[in-house]
Amino acid sequence: MGRKLKIAGWIAVGAVAGALASMQLQAIARSSVAQLPLEELQQLAAVFGMVKSDYVEAVDEKKLITDAIGGMVAGLDPHSQYFDKKSFKEFREGTTGKFVGVGIEIGMEDGLVKVVSPIEGSPAFRAGLKSGDLITKIDDTVVKGLSMDQAVKRMRGEPNTKVVLTVFRKSENRSFPVTIAREEIRTQSVRSKIIEPGYAWLRVSQFQDRTVDDFVRKLDEIYKQEPNLKGLVLDLRNDPGGLLEASVAISAAFLPSDAVVVSTNGQIPDSKATFKASPEFYVRRGGGDPLRKVPEAVKKVPLIVLVNEGSASASEIVAGALQDHKRATIMGAQTFGKGSVQTVRQLSPETALKITTARYFTPSGASIQAKGIVPDVMLDETSEGNLFASLRVREADLEKHLQSGQGSEVKDEARDKAREEARKKLEDESAKRAAAAPKPLPEFGSAEDFQLTQALNRLKGRPVLVSKTSFERKAEATTN
Repeated sequence: MGRKLKIAGWIAVGAVAGALASMQLQAIARSSVAQLPLEELQQLAAVFGMVKSDYVEAVDEKKLITDAIGGMVAGLDPHSQYFDKKSFKEFREGTTGKFVGVGIEIGMEDGLVKVVSPIEGSPAFRAGLKSGDLITKIDDTVVKGLSMDQAVKRMRGEPNTKVVLTVFRKSENRSFPVTIAREEIRTQSVRSKIIEPGYAWLRVSQFQDRTVDDFVRKLDEIYKQEPNLKGLVLDLRNDPGGLLEASVAISAAFLPSDAVVVSTNGQIPDSKATFKASPEFYVRRGGGDPLRKVPEAVKKVPLIVLVNEGSASASEIVAGALQDHKRATIMGAQTFGKGSVQTVRQLSPETALKITTARYFTPSGASIQAKGIVPDVMLDETSEGNLFASLRVREADLEKHLQSGQGSEVKDEARDKAREEARKKLEDESAKRAAAAPKPLPEFGSAEDFQLTQALNRLKGRPVLVSKTSFERKAEATTN
């Protein structure tokens, strides 16, 4: 049992583009290293020598080796990655939920950074930034044309350094500069609110170090306001995943202690494990059970789980466990389909290797890899239909994605054709509106949130506007 707990501290599950993992500090040498392909290694050495001596200009030897390692790992699957000093630092910030910045949750609107919510107590919160504010410039850089990642990097920096944000506030129809001193920020991965008397919404945006504690605190706040809660909506839309033990703990809050949450299986012995909804599988070494304060009523409250194409990895574990045990009704769109486990092995104090070591399986034994969780009730994004679904990328669309491991898989050409037709239709509609982009989707949890409204209808026994166009995507793999 102790071994399983140790594994839980090692394994983490994340999404495409920066998925999170926990660290396993151990030597990477294995017996198989003795059987090296010498001829290929000689060729590698020969290429290294030619590049160093014959390339048009001098190259850095360390960079050549680093690039070679990165290329070797990147060729495995979309989620294995070599971390250099900079990327390893960013990765660790992601797992802890701590970073140095101004303290805002952001989105994009019309090519600008939109303030979804200032983090309470942060420099941005104290400076008076509000939900809905648009950031048009970061210092002297115009935001229009920047990606979200580029904008985030410009707002982050060293502690106590200053950044000037130019803010446009729609409600006041004015722009103004705000100078903010950067501080260490702790992100809030859990939000909640009472939708109406008797019904609550609880959103988990990522599974980080503090997620379980924040989840318990938010549940406590909900039950203090609504001690006779009639229904709860657990919102996992666009949750890219994160720490495995956090997903096990949140599943355990709603399940019996002997219920299986997820199992993993891979080549090495440490990757073969089963995780149940009991403290030994999610409590950290030396810590107490974070769920001890959760009201007992949570085990039986009617529960809806909202998911979409952006729900990946750890969020798929939660949705799959609650669906298999018939504890919740899953509503929304078929999830991302990342059913692989990454383990991080530190190579030096400042570098590491994140490598796929296992697939994970729902309690019924189903692999989610390249397929995802199929909702019990399919929902469109808005009352007008799915405006952006055809443009979203899922695991099965990624180059070199891992197959499910459960049978033969082929590329679905009919689905790809339908996808292209949907994309073209959306582009044509935009062109007819003078190239204007479709109206952005409403903020999750707002009064305009169509899917949340349908979840609430389901909890109340009212009619639900089920999608007439969504269909199940089978597991896919590109044939070679």
